[in-house]
Amino acid sequence: MEGSKNKLSERLFEFVINVLKLLRKIKFTESNRVIIYQLSKSSTSSGANYEEAQAGSSKSDFNNKVNISLKEMRETNYWLRIIKEMELVPLDETETELLIKESEELKKILGTIVFKTK
Repeated sequence: MEGSKNKLSERLFEFVINVLKLLRKIKFTESNRVIIYQLSKSSTSSGANYEEAQAGSSKSDFNNKVNISLKEMRETNYWLRIIKEMELVPLDETETELLIKESEELKKILGTIVFKTK
């Protein structure tokens, strides 16, 4: 299980880096500021909470942190879909679509962990 945790940690870390790089491509306007801020918060929080879960003091603590990570990933997926629908990144960019798909996969993985550890 430890190996899979490390792989998931790395996958979450890489995902966050890619989200932050995507945010650099969005034109900064007052309305976009909210989206940029919220997406940067939710994506980094998801990864950070999963990292914290690895040092959980109990099964309950672990499950709580992973559950927070899942909630933050759900929010991340929401903001990515807004970016796609509002075309805030040039249309020829497939990056947004790839990040949406990755966030959906990460939601499933985190959800499975929460379900199995309850």
